[in-house]
Amino acid sequence: MSDASQSMPYTANIPAFMPTLRQLMRCTQAFERYSGVHIKQLGLTESQFDVVATLGNTPGMTCKELGERTLITKGTLTGVLDRMEARGLITRRADTVDARRMHIALTAAGQAMFEEVFPAHLKYLQRAFGRMDPTELDRLRDGLTTLKDAFDLELAR
Repeated sequence: MSDASQSMPYTANIPAFMPTLRQLMRCTQAFERYSGVHIKQLGLTESQFDVVATLGNTPGMTCKELGERTLITKGTLTGVLDRMEARGLITRRADTVDARRMHIALTAAGQAMFEEVFPAHLKYLQRAFGRMDPTELDRLRDGLTTLKDAFDLELAR
C-alpha cells in the first residue's frame, strides 16, 4: 500500500447500521456509568447487585439458572458468589433435585438488602428514565425488542 492509502480513513462500504450500533454502545456505557455510581453507594458491586436483584423475592435457583438470568459470565459468577457468601448474603447448598447442582438463595440478610437496595435503585433510575414520556419508552422498548429478536433469529440459523 502507498503511504497515502494508509493515512486515509476507511469509509467505503460502511454499513447503514453503524451509527445505530455506536449509539447503542454509548447508551450502554452511559447507563453503566450512571447506574454503577449508585450501586457502589449502596455498598455493592454491579455483579453483586445483579445477583441480589435476581434472587430477591424468590426461593432461589440453581447456579446455572442464576447465570442465565444475570449479566454475569460463568467465570466471574463463582467469585461473586464466594464474596457474597462470605458477607452472609447468600447460601449455597446441593440442589434437592440433583445433588450435582448448587442451589443459591438469599439469606435473611440478603433478602433485607434486596428490600432496601432494589426500590432505592429503581427510584434512582427513574430520575433518568423519567426524562422520557411513556410513548417514547414504548417505542424504544419495541425497537430494542426488534433488534434483540433479529440477533436471536440469526443465532438460530
